[in-house]
Amino acid sequence: MISGPGILLVWLYGVMVVAAVSRSAVQISTDFDRAPLAYTLSALAGVVYGFITYSLVRGGAAARSAALVCCAAELVGVLVVGTWTLTDPSAFPDATVWSDFGMGYLFIPVILPVTAIFWLRRARRGTR
Repeated sequence: MISGPGILLVWLYGVMVVAAVSRSAVQISTDFDRAPLAYTLSALAGVVYGFITYSLVRGGAAARSAALVCCAAELVGVLVVGTWTLTDPSAFPDATVWSDFGMGYLFIPVILPVTAIFWLRRARRGTR
């Protein structure tokens, strides 16, 4: 699972773990009252990214299935939060990782789960 494009996915998810966890840790520890929903969602994104990274590195059928479920949940989260931040910006006084479909992160948060789902499904077919 971590050959070819899989290595790039692991690397990108690893970068997103560091970005989301670092961002949320600083925001939660210094300014939580300002935007608790946004900062909590960024922390949740970091946890999801971490689990997906671990699953991709671990490999195996169970890890692949878990990664697929998490990638689908991540995509739903990005789409829901992205839409929510556009339709009701007042609910988010500060941005999350998934705000505006990840625009602050070059749209990687919306592209990454789609790419990972395709890769995981392709890798699953290759092992049968």
